[in-house]
Amino acid sequence: MVLDLMVIGTAVTLGPLHNSAFILLLFTRRGVRLGLAFLLSWLADLVAVIAVVMLLTGGRPPARHSAPSTAAIIAKLVIGLALVLYGLYRHHRPPRPHGPPRWAARIDNASPATAAGLAWLLQPWGLVAAGAATVVDADLSTLSDWLALAGYCLLATFSLIAMEMYVVREPAAAEARLHALRSWLGRHQERLIVSLSVAAGLWLTARSVYQLVA
Repeated sequence: MVLDLMVIGTAVTLGPLHNSAFILLLFTRRGVRLGLAFLLSWLADLVAVIAVVMLLTGGRPPARHSAPSTAAIIAKLVIGLALVLYGLYRHHRPPRPHGPPRWAARIDNASPATAAGLAWLLQPWGLVAAGAATVVDADLSTLSDWLALAGYCLLATFSLIAMEMYVVREPAAAEARLHALRSWLGRHQERLIVSLSVAAGLWLTARSVYQLVA
């Protein structure tokens, strides 16, 4: 479980779409407040998904080879295959120009509630669903699994935490460097989406097949 969560959390935190949006938010008039609202909403979404799974499982993993255990593995397999197919689709579709999103023109007037809603919209729900299928195996009676779940949430939010802290501590240096990062993300957006989707999808597919046949 821990290794799967590390892979999923890394794929989540490296996603270019939410990181680009977060950088835009950080340099509005109320950037730090809006960034914090986005960050907390992002983290709350992850925690809420885990909480729902834990309520369904009672905080104890299902027995191996039982119907719930097999269903969770099959769900990860389906998500993994879907991610691979999505990545291949993005790779082979005709190139499209990447201008700023329509909401970017109104972002200076955004409220914290809008920033929080934007985090919900930009969450990579396919990967979050894979994380949910993975935490089915969590046992809340052990400290190690509590730490694994906390680590997953923090890893999936790491890029946002790092940028928020950077802007608070060194606003002048952060503005130049984060705008440069956003430009780089914009130029390489398609390649990043394809790479992360295919890599995470292949990992989930291989792990799920192994778990089904082992």
